[in-house]
Amino acid sequence: MASFKKSFEGLKGTSQSAVKGVTDTTVKAAQEAVQQVADSSKETANTAAQEAGKQTQAAIGQVAGKASDAIKEFGQKLEPK
Repeated sequence: MASFKKSFEGLKGTSQSAVKGVTDTTVKAAQEAVQQVADSSKETANTAAQEAGKQTQAAIGQVAGKASDAIKEFGQKLEPK
């Protein structure tokens, strides 16, 4: 009976070690997955911000060009003929 109890305790210790190893590995994998998602989100946000900046600059350029043209036309209308 004592040897059975000793074997059972050994099995219990081995099982606990195995479960802890699996748990540690699972936690580590989950942490890595969360980090990858966070990194991806940052990258996506940066890309979106850069694209928004480019589009804003392009729109400002177009408006500035139209305003410049309108001012030139207005100036030409004011010139005596």
